[in-house]
Amino acid sequence: MTDRWTALDLEGELLTRRQMIAYGRRFARAGRGAWYSFAIEVVWQFLVQTTRFRVRGSGNIPKTGGVLVASNHLSFADPTTLTAFCLAAGRVPRYLAKASLWNLPVVRSVMRSGRHIPVYRGAATASEAFRDAVASVKAGECVAIFPEATFSKDPAGWPMRGKTGVARIALETGAPVIPVANWGTHRLLPATAWFPRGLPRKTVELVAGPPVDLSDLAGRELTRAVLEEATARIMAAVTDLLATLRGERPPIAA
Repeated sequence: MTDRWTALDLEGELLTRRQMIAYGRRFARAGRGAWYSFAIEVVWQFLVQTTRFRVRGSGNIPKTGGVLVASNHLSFADPTTLTAFCLAAGRVPRYLAKASLWNLPVVRSVMRSGRHIPVYRGAATASEAFRDAVASVKAGECVAIFPEATFSKDPAGWPMRGKTGVARIALETGAPVIPVANWGTHRLLPATAWFPRGLPRKTVELVAGPPVDLSDLAGRELTRAVLEEATARIMAAVTDLLATLRGERPPIAA
């Protein structure tokens, strides 16, 4: 037992199937809700059989208090691996999703159970569109966001320019933004594929960095320039982490 937990604490190790099972035993469970918890357990068993995780920087995710976790986006599998990463760090992530999902049978049960956050895309103002996200962060939740709002269209998988929603929520709440790079999900479930490709098992790497420094922007009017500057910093932090994982740098734009 001691050796197993010691191995899991050695960040950067490629986890074996046995260690993946033990990793799942570390997941935060309080506050998940029945339907969300059921979905997590089912999906995690699938990931144990089809992936091997390598994780770093989970200690950068605060154990308590409102926090935003911002990740790059390459696959429909991203929420599953990011959820596991957050759970193992002791936090239950809540996701932003279009409000119409709350009208779908079964899906709405998972969304409500997990206290996920509807985004009102037809709202008159940006503040109104993200009002529930702001309230969730202020209530002390861990809110996970994919700032690109879609899969990266970069041919090499580098992050694109982010939307300003995460910056707006961060500056309205004062909550830290933890950048995360998630790499390997595009091999498990390519954006154009209908079904996962679990054989052979795919390596999925996740790394979290320290909070993005937005201190000089705090308290300022949320103008387009301020929001775009904050967003650029967040995406730069995510890109730097991804570059570390990949051992290469993205091409410099002409």
